[in-house]
Amino acid sequence: MHNSFDSFLSDGRCTELAHPDKFNFGLSLFILVGILVSYLPQHLRIIFRRSSEGLSPLFVLLGTVSGTCAIFNIVSLPTSQADVACCKEISGLACTASILGIAQVGVQWFCFFIIMLLFIIFIPRPIPSRANPRASWENTPSPTWREAVTVVAICMATFVAVFIITGVFFLRYPQNLQVWANLLGASAGVMACIQYLPQIWTTWRLQHVMSLSVPMMCIQTPGSFVFAASLGLRLGWDGWSAWGVYIVTGILQGFLLVMGIIFLIRDRKADKKV
Repeated sequence: MHNSFDSFLSDGRCTELAHPDKFNFGLSLFILVGILVSYLPQHLRIIFRRSSEGLSPLFVLLGTVSGTCAIFNIVSLPTSQADVACCKEISGLACTASILGIAQVGVQWFCFFIIMLLFIIFIPRPIPSRANPRASWENTPSPTWREAVTVVAICMATFVAVFIITGVFFLRYPQNLQVWANLLGASAGVMACIQYLPQIWTTWRLQHVMSLSVPMMCIQTPGSFVFAASLGLRLGWDGWSAWGVYIVTGILQGFLLVMGIIFLIRDRKADKKV
């Protein structure tokens, strides 16, 4: 497996990483903290409402599986292995700067994994019908407990399967790790691009944001374009498949954000009239 990243080391990779660019380090650290902070409103909203109603099962499924593919993609890349290997030869600060990209993807996966857990923990349970009239969104069928369990089961099975396959590549076929990483990256990109479509449909059907966090989207929507710009500066036009994903997700999440804000304004106006 050493051959997979020996070329990076021999080309002075560690020497390059030993002197990290301060601006890039600061920007990467800012993005890392931003990713963590951006998900907190969603976690807290589900916990405080004690309900995950309003979240699309497909949105949760695609987001979690996409994150799983993304984290194993970046871990499998020979460049990432070389960066980690260089930590033995460079300072702690330089090592931290070199693996911030891995940390960003890892934190994003972890945060969405928490959403998946909260989704099943606070899935609405059926309640007896009431005599009083209900709002239109209350008449819309919510995801069932079985659907939530299915989502979690698929997510966990995918994680275990990808973990095992990645381990096999590391131990038996290290020369093919780049191909496996490319496949994982493509899969993560496709799922990330479409994950907001079922949530857009669910929110439109409910005509209410429910447990979906608008503050989270307020942070993440512009954040997607900032992240895309930072990747674009580093990768150029040749890396369009990497930063293009964040532009697509930013546009779709922005559409969902506008829809959510419109529903919130409408509901507040209705409350004032009562």
